[in-house]
Amino acid sequence: MRLRTCIGLLVAIIAVAIFLLSCSGGSKPGTVNTSISDPPTCAAPQGPYRHVYVTVSDVLIHKSASASASDAGWIDLAPGLKGNPVQVDLLGVANQCFLAMLGSAEIDPGTYEQIRVILAPNTASVNNNKCGNVANCLMLTSDPSNTPQPLQLSSESQTGIKIPSGQIAGGSFTVGSGQTKDLNIDFDACASVVVQGNGQYRLKPVLHAGEVSLQSASSSISGTIIDGSTQLPVVGGNTIVALEQADGAVLMQAVPASNGSFVFCPVADGTYNLVAVAIDGSGNTYAATAITGVKAGDSLGTVPLTPAGLPASISGQITTSTGSTGTIADLSVSALQSIGNSMFITVPLAQQSAATATLTTAAGASCPASTDCASYTLAVPAANPSIGGFNSGGNQTPAAPASGEVDYTVGASAFIPGSAGQPDCSPSSMQTSLTDAIATLSVTAGNPTTAAALSFASCQ
Repeated sequence: MRLRTCIGLLVAIIAVAIFLLSCSGGSKPGTVNTSISDPPTCAAPQGPYRHVYVTVSDVLIHKSASASASDAGWIDLAPGLKGNPVQVDLLGVANQCFLAMLGSAEIDPGTYEQIRVILAPNTASVNNNKCGNVANCLMLTSDPSNTPQPLQLSSESQTGIKIPSGQIAGGSFTVGSGQTKDLNIDFDACASVVVQGNGQYRLKPVLHAGEVSLQSASSSISGTIIDGSTQLPVVGGNTIVALEQADGAVLMQAVPASNGSFVFCPVADGTYNLVAVAIDGSGNTYAATAITGVKAGDSLGTVPLTPAGLPASISGQITTSTGSTGTIADLSVSALQSIGNSMFITVPLAQQSAATATLTTAAGASCPASTDCASYTLAVPAANPSIGGFNSGGNQTPAAPASGEVDYTVGASAFIPGSAGQPDCSPSSMQTSLTDAIATLSVTAGNPTTAAALSFASCQ
């Protein structure tokens, strides 16, 4: 009997020892610090907005890319926001890297593939509210009194703004045992505001996310845009710099200071194309300059732009339909140029102070039968791009633009209105490199060109 008791006691001691060893050497929670940023292009004085305020009430993360808002498994990254939401001016302060710290939380180690940002409803009470009696608003450059214009929301305050894996740098966010990681949410205000036909403003959120280093210069990309002929900053007008993925998707956009300097910060780890365009105070454009192979932490020195004379314009019509009747959709429209090896860049729209154009289709007499439609006009450089690989030794020296025909492709993506940026239609993205006369979509300085219509079907 005593032998059985001793054996049982020994087994219990061994089990406790194994448990303690597993606890001391096993998995530990990681810590995630969450911030928000937005290098803007649509800010005053060139852009239409002085301020764009949103009030963030929570940030959630999930390991599954397909999880719905009601599924289990969501982890709160900013628990302090629920009782004290933070109002953020997305246009912020020039050259300010981070707009706000949203929170810090411990989470289980693992790989996470979806993030949701929850905005407070406009009826919420906000401390030091800049929007008067609503929680989300904007103020117009044309209004010296800074009267708040409400930003209409829909599911942003309920299911949240979804940031899928395709909009997370590297496709996912990974936290190891005991690690501390910095996660930044980049909110592209300039691509997120829709002006409706009734003169009201609605939010169509465009967000990206990725791991950054909050205290390190290795999370920034900087340089100075100059006129390649004078070696001086572009005088007057507007200059836009975009940070893009290899497929031309714009991740960040910024307007340089008066001396031509710009900074993207924070930038998630990865390799990017940097694309710059400008229009000067006399209305003359510069060809797009594309520097490929740029990484977080790189300093580009000077980036020259090539004068290209008067702009060209590309106009066209986009239709949306369920297949049997017209239906509205939000649209993002881009001007694309080839840089070889089946790669394209989005050419930012300097004259419009944005990297892409944002539209909404509506019923109208000019629409084809059983469709809603929208018309667009894009002012673009009448020149091929100047292209060069990143020069780590100093200033950038891209090749001169190629001579000959200047060809463009127009790309458009459709989104469900009021759905926090969810794709619509099948397919949800379309392109055309043809004119309405079924010829190559080429442009010349000072002249308009009409692109072939883009027709979205199977829309909600």
